[in-house]
Amino acid sequence: MSQAILSRPGTVRPLLVTLVVLAAVSPLAINMFVPSMPSIADDFGAPYPTVQLGLSLYLIFMALLQLVAGPVSDRIGRRPVLIAGMTVFIIGSVVCMLAPNVEVFLFGRVVQTASAVGLVLSRTIIRDIYPREKSASMIGYVVMGMAVAPMIAPAIGGLADEMAGWRAAFVLLTLFGAVALAATVIFLPETNTSEGQTARTQIATWGVLARMPAFWLYAMTPTLASMVFFGFLGGGPAVSDAFLGQTPFEYGLWFSLCALGYLIGNFLSGRFSQLRGIEAMIRDGSFVTLGSTLTLLVLFALGLDHPAALFIPIALTGIGNGLVLPNATAAVISLKPEASGAASGLQGALQIGCGAIASIIGAYAARGGESPVGLAVALTVMALVALAVALVAIRSPSDAD
Repeated sequence: MSQAILSRPGTVRPLLVTLVVLAAVSPLAINMFVPSMPSIADDFGAPYPTVQLGLSLYLIFMALLQLVAGPVSDRIGRRPVLIAGMTVFIIGSVVCMLAPNVEVFLFGRVVQTASAVGLVLSRTIIRDIYPREKSASMIGYVVMGMAVAPMIAPAIGGLADEMAGWRAAFVLLTLFGAVALAATVIFLPETNTSEGQTARTQIATWGVLARMPAFWLYAMTPTLASMVFFGFLGGGPAVSDAFLGQTPFEYGLWFSLCALGYLIGNFLSGRFSQLRGIEAMIRDGSFVTLGSTLTLLVLFALGLDHPAALFIPIALTGIGNGLVLPNATAAVISLKPEASGAASGLQGALQIGCGAIASIIGAYAARGGESPVGLAVALTVMALVALAVALVAIRSPSDAD
């Protein structure tokens, strides 16, 4: 199947662009929403913590959906799952756009989590058609393109809020979902060669993965690395507002540095993963992530109150994540290629579920933005644990092919 797809003239580029678009839907839905949370709270007359549930519920249900999307795609194929997911995402975006109260809005946010299928299956499709080392490189390129979404989403969301109100952001998300759905229907072939697995086979596959120490080590490596970013996502906006005095639009502009760092990290993964190997890239990225949080801690401990003190170290975090995530993901889904959907789904669920926890920790550590040092300490601890697990993972035997 992979050779047939790769040999079709004019097939690879539209397919990869489609995967970038599919992978970008969920980050757009997360990051475009964040700057508008104060406006939504004011419009609905709801407490700010209630509106913040739009982020935490999104992450929690996104994690749960990834547990389902991967195995279902192993059984019935990648294409029908993606088409269904993008359709439901569009419906959820419309619900948010037209919501008359905060309860309906939060329901729409939960429905929007169907976008998770694009995030998890874009990686799986890459592994369907490329071998292990090449898949790490290609995932790096796909995620590099996808990284443009969180780079521009907060600024677009903040600007749309100022110009036309918070609902305008959900108009844009509806349109982007429609583009993703159309691209899937037109350009995406079916890449799963092991369709039709029975439920018993699916359950057995989960059991095999659960008994593989290498799976848990490699799955927790990107999970812990990304917790540093999600911790910042939970506490960073409060620090930006209360400590640095930034507007939502200013936060969005500075946040683009983090996404730029992620873009650079993924470019480096795409360029060097085949040359240096997955394990070396994971190690380097883990050290960069730890260095970024230590820099953040030192700058805030010195009392610096310039936005650069927050966002430049977080940009280094983005580079570290860009080195770790595509390589660790390729390692995870290469352990058992015939169950790559299940493996990718489980890893994605761990990553997003732990990310939701990290966002709560970050918000608590920042204490409403009054404790930037507390946020930096929390992120540094996360980075230390991530490095320790990464070093164990890359020194452990693997059954990857």
